[in-house]
Amino acid sequence: MPAVLWALLDAAFLAALLLQQAQARRPGGGLGLGLFQDLIRYGKTKSGCEQRPAWLRLFDVPKRWFTHFYAVSVLWNGFLLIWLIQAQFLRGSLSSWLQHLHHALGRASQNKDTDSEYFSALLVLLLLWLHSFRRLAECLCISVFSNGVIHIVQYCFGLGYYIAVGLTVLCQVPANFRNGELSVQICWYHIIGIVMYIWASLHQHRCLVILANLRKSKSGKVLNLSHSIPFGDWFERVSCPHYFAELLIYVSMAITLGFHNVTWWFVVIYVLFNQALAAVLCHEFYQNKFSSYPKHRKAFIPCVF
Repeated sequence: MPAVLWALLDAAFLAALLLQQAQARRPGGGLGLGLFQDLIRYGKTKSGCEQRPAWLRLFDVPKRWFTHFYAVSVLWNGFLLIWLIQAQFLRGSLSSWLQHLHHALGRASQNKDTDSEYFSALLVLLLLWLHSFRRLAECLCISVFSNGVIHIVQYCFGLGYYIAVGLTVLCQVPANFRNGELSVQICWYHIIGIVMYIWASLHQHRCLVILANLRKSKSGKVLNLSHSIPFGDWFERVSCPHYFAELLIYVSMAITLGFHNVTWWFVVIYVLFNQALAAVLCHEFYQNKFSSYPKHRKAFIPCVF
């Protein structure tokens, strides 16, 4: 069931990306297209929209509320992580409602190596929690948010996303696991996935620091909330390297699960289309705002897109 839901999200965001590309080539449109643009844009890409109807502004919430996404993820996915660790390492048991949820979402495991599957899912949930914790810390201590806004639908979707992605990891736990009998099995793909995760996370952090420093003095004092052209690290190749790093982080989780997990690859495809859509809009914003913007930069993936 989770694979079907993620596949539907993949199709929806691919359609949104293609529609945006088509509309960019042929500007114009009525109320429907105006609402569509309002739903896919946020922050600086929304502030560039001219003459937004007053009724659309009623659904705006501050972009700085992005912080709530990571707070929810830290709490929810931390809760799932604690329960799974307790169930396997401390010979505890999942709460009854969590067991029902797992069976409702889970699959009958065809792989005899249940320990390896379980340990892989546990690692991915840990990586997801660490990613959310780092992003929460960056939002609170590093990022400098402007007065940009997001649509209330985007906000609610973001909250639901981090709950859904945690449940997706939960359903990768084999249905036939037994409490207290897990043996830790570190496989070669765990090492590759974790190394890639660390590499992508470091670059994402550096890029977010570069963006924040555009609005700060050398002493760290916030000077302005305007937008400037970022330089350094992966910004030399793409307009939105932090989005590209996000994609690589989810790919690293797919590797950690052992490459073969179809459901998680649907999650990766969702991240690809979602981040690509945001990157295209940011790239367009930079090109329109700055006449001196580097022409060799791609929007999202170096040398490709």
